[in-house]
Amino acid sequence: MVLTTYGRSSGFCIDPIEKKPLNHFLPGTPILSFGTAGCNLTCRFCQNWSISKAREFDRLQAVAGPETIADAPLKTGCRSVAFTYNDPVIFLEYAVDVAQACHERGLKTVAVTAGYIAEKPREEFFRHMDAANVDLKAFTEDFYRKLCTGRLASVLETLEYFKHETDVWFEVTDLLIPGENDSVREIDEMTRWIAENLRPDVPIHFSAFHPDWKMRDKPRTPKETLVRSREIARKNGIRYAYTGNVHDFSGSSTYCHACDEMLIGRDWYELSTWNLSFEGNYTGNCKKCGTALAGVFDGPPGDWGRKRVPLRLQGGA
Repeated sequence: MVLTTYGRSSGFCIDPIEKKPLNHFLPGTPILSFGTAGCNLTCRFCQNWSISKAREFDRLQAVAGPETIADAPLKTGCRSVAFTYNDPVIFLEYAVDVAQACHERGLKTVAVTAGYIAEKPREEFFRHMDAANVDLKAFTEDFYRKLCTGRLASVLETLEYFKHETDVWFEVTDLLIPGENDSVREIDEMTRWIAENLRPDVPIHFSAFHPDWKMRDKPRTPKETLVRSREIARKNGIRYAYTGNVHDFSGSSTYCHACDEMLIGRDWYELSTWNLSFEGNYTGNCKKCGTALAGVFDGPPGDWGRKRVPLRLQGGA
């Protein structure tokens, strides 16, 4: 078998790390992001369908090999590289080669994924990743079967794999679709499972849906639904629950789970308040009570903000 998308990308862009979304991994820093085309799920509500549903090679206009990609962050000030836009598990060989080249240069690697992958390739892929955001699309097998042609159990296995067998820093995203996966009962069951089977310091992002692809009959997610879901998660012991794709300073900011001090003020991708001190490498502590904030922190925050900068790379494929 040959990966026909190897060395070919649907485009490169410098994003804020918070767009992945990752709120506890090198906050405020820029990340070089790219993907290929296609996906191993068929989500009817895909928010990035022009890339993930693409079959034609005209979506793959940028040609760049692993060394070219790994050199780019050093020239642009990025601290990490993200495999995103479409699920990177389907271009595993390409992503792994890029990740190895990045690590040789001291760069971090990030996978933005649905976590739908079998055991052996899961081990091969994620041992090269430093962080991941997993799209937990719902908490029922019926939703995955009807709307994604996938299995919830496989995604939960990936999440438990992160906890028990890796050092990958991971966060979870739940895109809330009105009438499909946004009930109080489902959010309650999902967040209880995360707190009990993963750990309470795994951040979860409740993200707003907008009509797209083959689900244009559904309305946008009301902000109130996101706020309610965040409250349920916090009630169930999740320490870091966020609202996403809306302006909500309170719901998108990070708080100390011990004293409730605001540690990182955040509105969409813009950082403001910063109440973390540092004791040793990669450790951020609450300035008020000294409690450590879970995540990967390396000195003061970046100031990249919400900018998105397209980048042209070429060569070495």
